[in-house]
Amino acid sequence: MPFTLATWNINSVRLREPIVRKLLQEEGPDVLCLQEIKSPVDKMPSESFAEIGYPHVVARGQKGYNGVAILSRLPIEDVGDRDFASLGHARHVAGRLENGTTIHNFYVPAGGDVPDREVNEKFGQKLDYLTEMRDWFHSERPEKSILVGDLNIAPREDDVWSHKKLLKVVSHTPIEVEHLAEVQDAGGWTDVTRKDIPDGLLYSWWSYRAKDWDAADKGRRLDHIWATGDIANATHSSRILREARGWEKPSDHAPVFATFDL
Repeated sequence: MPFTLATWNINSVRLREPIVRKLLQEEGPDVLCLQEIKSPVDKMPSESFAEIGYPHVVARGQKGYNGVAILSRLPIEDVGDRDFASLGHARHVAGRLENGTTIHNFYVPAGGDVPDREVNEKFGQKLDYLTEMRDWFHSERPEKSILVGDLNIAPREDDVWSHKKLLKVVSHTPIEVEHLAEVQDAGGWTDVTRKDIPDGLLYSWWSYRAKDWDAADKGRRLDHIWATGDIANATHSSRILREARGWEKPSDHAPVFATFDL
């Protein structure tokens, strides 16, 4: 059963309901994973999405912050969530499609502004969150699974606009990249986007601070789609919908897509 999946940090699902609908209607992914929905689940505009063919929702939310949701036109079973680093945040949820594929939707903590856990508690929480992800995948190695989300790390030199200038900037520091690599290795995950697009600069996030984000093009690839080794070869057609960053009242992230022939 082939299906297309997209992941998008939407930065408030209620505020940006119109562009979520636009994406669903124009691009038609079978599954859309959203992060930073900033809404309790019962306040999500789920009926609006059901009206256009996405009746199935697996989500965890909270008022004003964080939150993750999986919208699907395919039946999907809620298979739980985990509170990594005991933060009490809605940052993970998992769903299972009828073909047995498990989808993990993550919103990894951003980590604050200073890459030093001694002076920045948020940076320490981010590293602890990643460490617990790693340990979980070591103890319960995933199979036939997809991991998506805003992982808030751009791991490769060509995942940022300037490797040299961002080495000491949270999201591209060596310690974060190392922690993310350990998570990937623990679960036997393949970076699907870079499997399909192995070379060249590639971004999924552009700061709101830029007067002209498109012209400045100082982006980072913070949003990811991974697959376990048993299904990694069934993926293709990865892309980032850069134009969505320029839609009306946009998120600062763009959606990332991949197709799975399973």
